[in-house]
Amino acid sequence: MNTSEPLLQSHAPGLKLLARGKVRDVYEDGDRLLIVATDRISAFDYILPTGIPEKGRVLTQLTLFWLDFLKSIVPNHLLTADTAGMPPEFAGRSMWVHRAKMFDVECVARGYLSGSGWKEYKQSGTVCGIKLPPGLRESDKLPEPIFTPSTKATSGHDENISFAQAADLIGADNAARLRDLTLKIYTTAADYAATRGIIIADTKFEFGVVGGAITLADEVLTPDSSRFWPSASYKPGGAQPSYDKQYVRDYLESIHWNKQPPAPPLPADVAQRTSEKYLEAYRELTGRALTV
Repeated sequence: MNTSEPLLQSHAPGLKLLARGKVRDVYEDGDRLLIVATDRISAFDYILPTGIPEKGRVLTQLTLFWLDFLKSIVPNHLLTADTAGMPPEFAGRSMWVHRAKMFDVECVARGYLSGSGWKEYKQSGTVCGIKLPPGLRESDKLPEPIFTPSTKATSGHDENISFAQAADLIGADNAARLRDLTLKIYTTAADYAATRGIIIADTKFEFGVVGGAITLADEVLTPDSSRFWPSASYKPGGAQPSYDKQYVRDYLESIHWNKQPPAPPLPADVAQRTSEKYLEAYRELTGRALTV
């Protein structure tokens, strides 16, 4: 494992910074973009001052794994992960991609009842307006996976919307195509992950258009965009252990942070344990340790 300090902010000489998100820095070079996954981590909508070692490499390498795994189902925006000519810290955490015209919705697939879906179900028996059977428990497997789109928020939380609202935003035909693709990708990935001892409870995808074709873009099936649960400890009726930043959230709750800026730093052991969770997710899903 690389023992260097976490990369909190990238600098790409000769390239124009297009966007700096909660985790990713995006640079432009004509019709292509360079996406750099840093080791930044956010919780409760704020970026923390402490980075998570190797997090960006896990996000990029796991995305590359899934893009290759899913390429027979949907085109993707990847050009190359070769970072020759870039600073050495970009290695393993960067992708050159086609610039895509992105759809203004997040495409969420849910196979289990958790998170905001569970909160809505308790109140109304629905998730994003989809009626579900009565009597379901938190973390129960749904009768079948459902498509629950959301808006894209540049800051704060995405907002769950109905399929009809998504159709109003991007057109009925596009909404139907993205729904079908989302559910097919989710089912394919979830079936594979089950053979690796991982439950993919839910995940979100982003799609755009490249050369007239709907294209899978951005990160794919990572611990930042998905709920990964170890199947060996799965027990519906409450929250599940997960391979994501829940360890960070639990720490921040334990110190009674008021969820207002400035965000507090993380102790070294919390950052390290979170790093181990991300690395474990990569190892379990791919069957190999992370090497870059």
